Amino acid sequence: MPETIIEIRNLSVWYGNFHAIRDVTLPIYRNAITAIIGPSGCGKSTLLRSLNRMNELIPGVQTTGEVLYQGQNIYAPGVDPVSVRRRIGMVFQKPNPFPKSIYENIAWGVRINGFRGSKAELDAVVENALRQAALWDEVKHKLHESGFSLSGGQQQRLCIARTIALRPEVILMDEPASALDPIATLRIEELMQALKKDFTIVVVTHNMQQAARVSDYTAMMMLVEETRTGTVIEFGETQKIFTHPSDKRTEDYVTGRFG
Repeated sequence: MPETIIEIRNLSVWYGNFHAIRDVTLPIYRNAITAIIGPSGCGKSTLLRSLNRMNELIPGVQTTGEVLYQGQNIYAPGVDPVSVRRRIGMVFQKPNPFPKSIYENIAWGVRINGFRGSKAELDAVVENALRQAALWDEVKHKLHESGFSLSGGQQQRLCIARTIALRPEVILMDEPASALDPIATLRIEELMQALKKDFTIVVVTHNMQQAARVSDYTAMMMLVEETRTGTVIEFGETQKIFTHPSDKRTEDYVTGRFG
């Protein structure tokens, strides 16, 4: 069996009185890509944000259950959510570079997280992150130009570089290619495959072909009709989910019969 890096146990999330997800139990395996799929409104992004406590930035959120990261519940009293987010990074749906140079987009986050090395050492951190994000060759001669000068796909890879510069163990991606054209989307998918050697990736996607192409494991979410609350109805190796799902609702969704 692969090694589990995150274990979700009986996780439920409310936004005020709205019960968004209910009783989710799920393993996340190390150095693998796990896709979270399902119809709109079933709680995919809520589940993803629960893995590094990003939901807590929304007023009125309540979370119950456990998210065990390397055996420790990240929701336990005394756990600093900022330290959690250093280990479990996030890449958002739309590219969100800082209003700074390409170089500073990487270096600024590294500095505020306690980097105390020399300029040469910081240069190496920036270069390594950009190389890992498959962006170095495209930007190495314009590092001091604005991050906004890049194309949409390049901006998203810059945001990925900014995340991996902090050396998290897990990277959460919320529909990272939904705003990109097909060529830029392919670059992101290739990058995800390369990054899983060093990182664990959890990705929310509406694109069934993308989930089938890039992920090793897939979690299928669905709204439970009686309660209109989202939950995971099936989890397993991606090939099995897409070819021999155990739940008829999964089969209907991945074959395009609904959703």
